Amino acid sequence: MANSYTDLQSVERLLLLIGTIAKYPGVGRLEAASKDTQKSHDSLQELLEFTQKFAKDLNLKIPTWSKYTIQKDLKTLRNYGLLPKAPYKWGYYFGEGAMNYQELQIALNALQAQAKYQRDPNVDKVYQNLIRRFFGANPKDKDTYPIRTQLDRVIVHTDPEEMMASGQYRGTLFEKLDALEVAIIDGQALELYRARNPYNSNKVRYEKVYPLQLIYSDIAWYILFETCQDGHFSISRLDRFSDHLKGLNLDKRGMRSQRKRLETAHKLVEAGWGLNLGSKDSQRKEIADNLDLIEIKVRFFPEVIGFILEGEKRHPTQKIQKGKGQNGELSYVDYTVKLPERSIGEFCRWVYRFMGNAQFIYPENLAIQHQEFAHSIIQRYSPDK
Repeated sequence: MANSYTDLQSVERLLLLIGTIAKYPGVGRLEAASKDTQKSHDSLQELLEFTQKFAKDLNLKIPTWSKYTIQKDLKTLRNYGLLPKAPYKWGYYFGEGAMNYQELQIALNALQAQAKYQRDPNVDKVYQNLIRRFFGANPKDKDTYPIRTQLDRVIVHTDPEEMMASGQYRGTLFEKLDALEVAIIDGQALELYRARNPYNSNKVRYEKVYPLQLIYSDIAWYILFETCQDGHFSISRLDRFSDHLKGLNLDKRGMRSQRKRLETAHKLVEAGWGLNLGSKDSQRKEIADNLDLIEIKVRFFPEVIGFILEGEKRHPTQKIQKGKGQNGELSYVDYTVKLPERSIGEFCRWVYRFMGNAQFIYPENLAIQHQEFAHSIIQRYSPDK
């Protein structure tokens, strides 16, 4: 160690500084978080005050050194690789230790939910490892209590080991998650094999794609990708692909290009309703803002009005208008939204959930279709059938 740390007092001072940064990740910017961040903030003074507080908590003699001594100690930590050379504009922390205990609890809750309900095998391994590191073999209930969770459950097998144990093994893309995630980050083109297609059995085939993102939605994991030959974006169920994954001899696009294409794909997701991103031709027109949208108006009745009114941000184009009865009571609400044609089917299926409490006002073809479905239901329940 350098000569300036040969005496006990200097060593204790350095250890207190290390302990402070470990206990209060983000120190040096914590006070600024609740104030106007445009104003000047003395990060060294804050670090000094927190170090003195840490010493007091440990019943140690409160240090009397100045913030300039702290600055010298920070330089020492950088020289020994404990802190990187880059400036800490948002506070000091060691390596990946950027979270305090409350932030860690929130992150663990999110990991636990994804491992338990979305059945992500990689996340489950990470979660189990973290629990053992932080809390030991027998964690206390209070340390791992799931304050937050998400209950959307996957309906298919995702863990290859679990599938083998239950005698239901079939090779799916879940076998290659590690390689798939690396390909997403690197912008590596892949050859995948679509082994199942319940909507079109003729479209079981090899596909050359740039994978962009893994998405969990409602009941399953999906992969968002862009085809190599024509740049067509699609979202498909992950378990419908086999475990065939082959890297293609094409230039890697890199993370920057991947992020740009991902943003374009998500504009399609946000403009639509559901996961259908449309055909190649309609997609190009939509990206170029040359696609006419279809305006749909649905009237919802009293039994579900409260639920409809709660959804203030279901879609960026939506408009909700309240309808009053003869006595001024709320008798219906009209829900209007503009959607690309690719999303009509998924939107209609959402409306159908409300059974007799919904009525299509326009376009006319959707109103007629809804009426025909209603007649079909009546016939199925007819005693004469």
